[in-house]
Amino acid sequence: MSRDIPVLDLAEWRTADADRRAGTAAALDAALRETGLFLLRGHGVPQNLTDRMRTQGREFFALPAEAKGQYAVSRPYDNGWRGLGALDVGAVDGQAGTPDLHEAYHVGPSHSTGDPSFDARYYPRNKWPAQQPALRETALEYTGHMTRVAHEVLAVLAAVLDLPDDHFTSRSQRATWTQNVNWYPSLRTVGGVAEGQMRVGPHTDFGTLSLLDRQQGVGGLEVWNDEDGWFKPPFEAGTLVVNLGDLMNLWTDGRWRSLRHRVLAPSDSAPDEELVSLVYFFETDPDTEVVPLAAPMGGGAGMSPVIAGESILEKVGASLTLG
Repeated sequence: MSRDIPVLDLAEWRTADADRRAGTAAALDAALRETGLFLLRGHGVPQNLTDRMRTQGREFFALPAEAKGQYAVSRPYDNGWRGLGALDVGAVDGQAGTPDLHEAYHVGPSHSTGDPSFDARYYPRNKWPAQQPALRETALEYTGHMTRVAHEVLAVLAAVLDLPDDHFTSRSQRATWTQNVNWYPSLRTVGGVAEGQMRVGPHTDFGTLSLLDRQQGVGGLEVWNDEDGWFKPPFEAGTLVVNLGDLMNLWTDGRWRSLRHRVLAPSDSAPDEELVSLVYFFETDPDTEVVPLAAPMGGGAGMSPVIAGESILEKVGASLTLG
């Protein structure tokens, strides 16, 4: 069944024998070919840290608009606050519709190469709210764990493809990434939903992989594959959802899918439901030339190489409805 989404336990993988790893790898490969996601246990991210990240993020969104505006993004690839309706992610696929019903706060890495132009383009400075000094410390601790987990998952994915463990991580030592706190306000808060409007419209992510800590809800996550169409993936408290993005789809030359997904609009059946998602989008070193893998590791789609950072920036720009 293509709806059978596997679970990878990182703690078990570290100590598993060859036969156990082979079985896990086969299940992951099948799911990534069909849909593009799996669940992750044993990741070692402290639950109290996740709770603090979600709570402090929600407190930021409760600030007055004038206060949040001090930390607004100022260009397409930037950190800080994006207000309600600033994105229409479906536009990247040529399916522009109505602006997405969520607010977002973005955090990124603090890498520096010494080239001011390059650093400004790919490593924008974080905008920490003075009203919430604890958010900076919490976000830095949380994203440290997310980066660690992303590297561990990439090593597993390399092993699934029978590649050296560092095939992806060696090209991700100063990777671009973005940690989102996404607030999905309630129907009562937004006052109504336009026809076709969603909290996040149908899209694929742009990078190598994304790590999602989600809250279960009526107006929550749905994912797509060719056999089933849209369906709700399984929810397991304490796990992360791992989904692949466009760069990994290209890197594997179409063997693995970039997950198509969406977040449904707030529902009349739960007018007070609001959700906060923590989404970590991991890419790779921005100057990496992503060259599709040859068969049999690659899928044989005949995709063309891209420069990772340029590809990301182009797609981010296409998703904006506002400056």
